[in-house]
Amino acid sequence: MDDLRIRTAGPGDVEAVLAFWAEAAEGRSISDDPEGVRRLVARDPEALLLAVDGRGELVGSVVAGWDGWRCHLYRLAVHPRARRRGVASALLAAAERRFAGLGGRRGDAMVLDSNEPAHHAWRAAGYAPEPQWSRWTKPLTG
Repeated sequence: MDDLRIRTAGPGDVEAVLAFWAEAAEGRSISDDPEGVRRLVARDPEALLLAVDGRGELVGSVVAGWDGWRCHLYRLAVHPRARRRGVASALLAAAERRFAGLGGRRGDAMVLDSNEPAHHAWRAAGYAPEPQWSRWTKPLTG
């Protein structure tokens, strides 16, 4: 997309991001609520990257989290009408620039096993699954 702009999310973007994820993202995350997104934006204002088209519409997102040790990528999503136009590539390139500027050396991504189209996008961006690792999770309660 020639008119694509990548920018960071701000507090005023919370509701639009949640509506976007409900439409464009595969699956729902335990953190997909206003408080979770507000907390992310407040803690690390440069982590949530948004792709906006020439009309100002949100067409993509990725969370580029940095904990000082590792680079983590979450919630890469592209609106169905904007797919196969370079939006995911632009978001990942912006995330990787962020990581490089912070001193990060390797990015890892959380990708649903069942999301085959996402596997293609991640491979095209140079990422590969690491079969020796498995993901272990535990929902945390406050």
